[in-house]
Amino acid sequence: MAMVDLTVRGAGIFGLSIAWACLRRGASVRIIDPGGPGAGASGGIVGALAPHVPENWNEKKAFQFESLMMAEEFWGGVDAASGLSSGYARLGRLQPIADEAALAMAQARAASAASLWKGQAIWRVISAEQVGAWAPQSPTGLLIEDSLSGRLHPRKACASLAAALTARGVEIRPMAEDEGRIVHATGWQGLLELNDASRRPMGNGVKGQAALFDYDAGDCPQLFADALHIVPHADGTVAVGSTSERDFASPDSTDGALDDVIFRAQQAFPVLRDAPILERWAGVRPRSRSRAPMLGQHPQRAGEFIANGGFKIGFGMAPKVAQVMADLILEGRDAIPEGFRPEASL
Repeated sequence: MAMVDLTVRGAGIFGLSIAWACLRRGASVRIIDPGGPGAGASGGIVGALAPHVPENWNEKKAFQFESLMMAEEFWGGVDAASGLSSGYARLGRLQPIADEAALAMAQARAASAASLWKGQAIWRVISAEQVGAWAPQSPTGLLIEDSLSGRLHPRKACASLAAALTARGVEIRPMAEDEGRIVHATGWQGLLELNDASRRPMGNGVKGQAALFDYDAGDCPQLFADALHIVPHADGTVAVGSTSERDFASPDSTDGALDDVIFRAQQAFPVLRDAPILERWAGVRPRSRSRAPMLGQHPQRAGEFIANGGFKIGFGMAPKVAQVMADLILEGRDAIPEGFRPEASL
């Protein structure tokens, strides 16, 4: 094997995205993952790239906004290089408005979005009648519409990234020796390893269960109703998820908790009631103690780097995570927000 500038341990969304960003800047890269690309939670089915609410602005929300705005160019470049489709599209999102209090809050957020989102996306109140059959059940007959939310198919996005990387000579191997600079993007198991050598837990795994329906919604926006993401994909399916389980016996099995998710989705969105279920999926997402991504110098391995803790927002954060990590690893420029550093989870 030829020597490389960078070894990335972990072929989930953070590891693959960082490898892609570094490769595009001229670094030679090798990726190591015993399970292969997207073997963990990154190989899921939901893929809701949805922003935090536009209020109480902070560094995490600003970082996410920038990343969502980068997504079209990022995934367009990946798909062009791979010849595959990540399923990315920025199609927006709809949310039901439950009552007058929720309406007042939605209208206030519309005003703040105009400023915080810099005129590049909208948040507004519309009538459910404007949407037709795709509208979720709404007690007021009103919906929140935002144009910032996007979607992709996580499993296909990882496949597209892996193909783009290998097309440019990157090896993705189950085992190999570390060479050059080293990045650890090893998901929830990596967080557990940190915990073993830390005075208190730095993170944990949170299991999620989701379902995939055989329903072609075309280019309709995603929905967020009853705390569920309902995401139409380009391949004629609709994904629904997910649970959040801190305690679990099996990381990849589904059970009655998913049955409840399916029932709630069908209640909120009646057109799914007769749609066949194609897949029941479960996986464990990495959640840092700070609840933000954990980026920067590795807290326990001097001279090495870490990118972990994507939890539910990893795919939405990936373009910006890849950018700032490439800045740090290759150029020594540190633009990582304070709240994203490993120290925030100590």
